Amino acid sequence: MLKTLFASNKKLALILIKTQKEMFSKLTGEHTSNSRGEGYDFMELREYESGDDIRHIDWIISSKVGKPYVKLFHTQRELNVVIAPLLSASLHFGTSLLKKDLLLQICALIAYGCVKQNDSFESYICSDEVFLATPRTKQIFDVRTLAQKIDAYDVLGKKLDYIQIIQALYSRLQHKSIVFFIGDFFDAQSLNIQALSIKHELVVIIVRDRFEENPVPLGEVNITDPASGMSADISLDAKALKRYKKNRVQNDAQLQKKTTNGRCAFY
Repeated sequence: MLKTLFASNKKLALILIKTQKEMFSKLTGEHTSNSRGEGYDFMELREYESGDDIRHIDWIISSKVGKPYVKLFHTQRELNVVIAPLLSASLHFGTSLLKKDLLLQICALIAYGCVKQNDSFESYICSDEVFLATPRTKQIFDVRTLAQKIDAYDVLGKKLDYIQIIQALYSRLQHKSIVFFIGDFFDAQSLNIQALSIKHELVVIIVRDRFEENPVPLGEVNITDPASGMSADISLDAKALKRYKKNRVQNDAQLQKKTTNGRCAFY
């Protein structure tokens, strides 16, 4: 299948080959959750309570302390993974690699990881609209489907509608899931993930170019806004970059604050 894709879209085929090789060349183990269950990995000891399975009583410890204690274990679980790339015009930028292509690689890595671990995943294209890219699946060819849909999606002129994105995912995701949000997150002020984080576990992955993180003075330059298509001459001097860095730091601090409620991870 990748040979056919290679003939029609060499760039996409190389991304999939790279990510598939990287994922399947590494050893990974089973997932364990922090919930108590019938798994095999020891979690903790606690005093026996009415209704506990007597098969889990640790008789040695119980005899030493004079009270019955039971062993608790991690339960093995199958993960429900949701991949939600946030596709906006700002991804059409990169000094060595377009941010959109890097985002595509990350999505493919997550999807290939699910396939390898025998976990199901589903994916949604999130922009000024939200639509299903791949239904819940464990099939490796659906990774290619997801990659093709991201690659084919024209981000120019697109702006994120965070309210619609969060509402759509909240209503569509019926099972508790790990939701991966991947984007550049330059507009964290309008992002409200509190309701979704109560229902699911969220992982926020920031994709940016190094120049956006640490820009250097370039003097007078002409830039084009990929969202509006408008061009302007601006001065990227030390004073302008100082203001830019201050705004970026404030934006990222606000984003990190929103993802530190115990059910979100921030990368």
